[in-house]
Amino acid sequence: MAQSPAKKGSRPAADAAGGVARVECCVVGGGPAGAVLALLLARRGVTVTLLEAHDDFDRDFRGDTLHPAVLELLDELGLAERLHELPHTKISTGTLTTDEGPTVLADFRRVKTRFPYIMMLPQKDFLGFIVGEAGLYPCFELRMGARAEGLIEEEGVVRGVRYEEGGVRREVRATLTVGADGRGSRIRHLGGFKQVRTSPPMDVLWFRIQRRTGDPRGGVAYFRGGRGLVMLERGEQWQVAHLILKGGFREVRAAGLGALRERLRATAPEFAERFDALEEWKQVSMLSVESSRVKRWHRPGVLLIGDAAHVMSPVGGVGINYAIQDAVVAANVLAGPLKEGTLTNRLIGEVQRQREWPTRLIQALQTRIQKRVIAAALDPRRTFRVPLALRLLLRVPGLRSLPARFIGLGFKRVHVKT
Repeated sequence: MAQSPAKKGSRPAADAAGGVARVECCVVGGGPAGAVLALLLARRGVTVTLLEAHDDFDRDFRGDTLHPAVLELLDELGLAERLHELPHTKISTGTLTTDEGPTVLADFRRVKTRFPYIMMLPQKDFLGFIVGEAGLYPCFELRMGARAEGLIEEEGVVRGVRYEEGGVRREVRATLTVGADGRGSRIRHLGGFKQVRTSPPMDVLWFRIQRRTGDPRGGVAYFRGGRGLVMLERGEQWQVAHLILKGGFREVRAAGLGALRERLRATAPEFAERFDALEEWKQVSMLSVESSRVKRWHRPGVLLIGDAAHVMSPVGGVGINYAIQDAVVAANVLAGPLKEGTLTNRLIGEVQRQREWPTRLIQALQTRIQKRVIAAALDPRRTFRVPLALRLLLRVPGLRSLPARFIGLGFKRVHVKT
C-alpha cells in the first residue's frame, strides 16, 4: 500500500562547525541495498543519512536487473508503476544454446507474479529514482562523495562513522551504522568482520555490442567449444558477459583483441560481425568473480547487508534481488526500535537470522552450478551438453517453472511492513 511522505521527524541534526551529524541510522553505500534501506527507514520517520563514496551513481557494468521479487516489493510501496515509466526492457526468457541447439532454461511467464519478467534498467536510473523518493522525506539526507574512513567506537559499541567529503573530515553519529557498501566493503574491513570465501572457476569480461531488429529477445547464452557467452537485452545494445577460467585474463590479454574477437565469433557466430566493434581494451571490463559471506553480519551498533555481508557470484543475476530483500527485512525489524530508542543487539542480529538461510541456499545452488555446469562448459576437452537432470526437469509440467521461480523470487519472499 502506498504511503505518503512522513510528516513526523526532522532533518538530521548537524553541527556545521564541527562537521558532526546525529541521526538514528547511518547507511554507508548508495547501491541498491543502501538506497532502498534509507528510503524505507525515512518512510517510517527514522532520521537517516546515506553516505555514497562516489560523486554520482554512474558506474559501467553495474547490475541492471530487477527481478520479479524486487518489482513486487516496489509495488507494495506504490512505486512500481512510476518506475516502469523510465526507459527499460523486459526479459521474459533465458535461453542456452549449445552445439545441440537452444534450450529455454527459465521462462518467467510461468511464474505466478504480477511481473513475469526481469526488468533491465540502468542501475544509475534506479538509484536516482529511489533516492529521489527518499528525498521527499524530511528525515533523509544524502551525502555524495563521502568516503567512510573509520568507525566511531565507544565501550565496544559502534556509534557512527568518520568520513571525508570534499577534503573535509566529518563525523556522523548514529544509533545504528549499516554497511551496504558492496563486495569491497569498507565497513566490513573497518569492523573486523571475517569472510568465508569460495573460489568460483571463472571470471567475466563485460562489454557491449549493437542489438538489431530480428535478434533474439531477453537473455541468451552460448556454451560451445570450451567457451561461454551470456547476453542480456538492454535497449539498442546487448550487454555481454564472456566467461573465462579463473585467473585467465592475463592470458587473454596477452593473446590480443584479435584473438578475443575470434573466440567470440566461434562461440556466437550469429553475431560475428558485431564483435568487430571491439577495437580497444578500454571497451572491456574484467570482473573477478568471487563468492563469500561473513559468519556474523553484526556487532553492537553495526550491521552488514547485501554484498557487504554476502558476495554473490553473477550466476542467475540474483545479487541485487537478495540485497534489496536484506534491506526490506532490516527496515521491518529495526525501524520501530530505532524510532522508539529501544534498539538492542539481539534485534540487529534478527536480520541475519531471517536472511542467512535463504542466502546460504542460493549461494550453495550457485556453487553447484559453477562446479557442475560452468566448469564443464569451459573445458575445451569435452563437448558440453545440458545436464540430463536439468533436461528432465524442464520437461515436467509441474517442475519446469522452478528455475525461473528460484531466479525471479528467491527461496523466501519478503514483504514491506507498514
